[in-house]
Amino acid sequence: MADLKEFAEQLVNLTVKEVNELATILKDEYGIEPAAAAVAVAAGGGGAAEAAEEQSEFDVVLKAAGASKLAVVKLVKELTGLGLKEAKELVDNAPSNIKEGVSKDEAEALKGQLEDAGAEVELK
Repeated sequence: MADLKEFAEQLVNLTVKEVNELATILKDEYGIEPAAAAVAVAAGGGGAAEAAEEQSEFDVVLKAAGASKLAVVKLVKELTGLGLKEAKELVDNAPSNIKEGVSKDEAEALKGQLEDAGAEVELK
């Protein structure tokens, strides 16, 4: 039972990059398509995705916090590793860059998570 608790603790503390790597491993080696990865891919579809494929690095820009500002602040804090005050300032000063120079997969995953929390996000 203690091993399962440790495993759960490790899963909860994964970074976005580690979650993306885990999703790739689950898909490639075991044929399991994690739901979060599917949401991120679906959110990034369309004409913008075709133009974005030419880029190798992306900036994730928070355009607006939306109706659930507190949820967005908490998520920004978690995703960036900033303190609560710094995360709140970042959200309050939107539009602002959440992450810069990240891969397409990570950018889309971040965008999906932020949009799920109610934020308006743009990839540049």
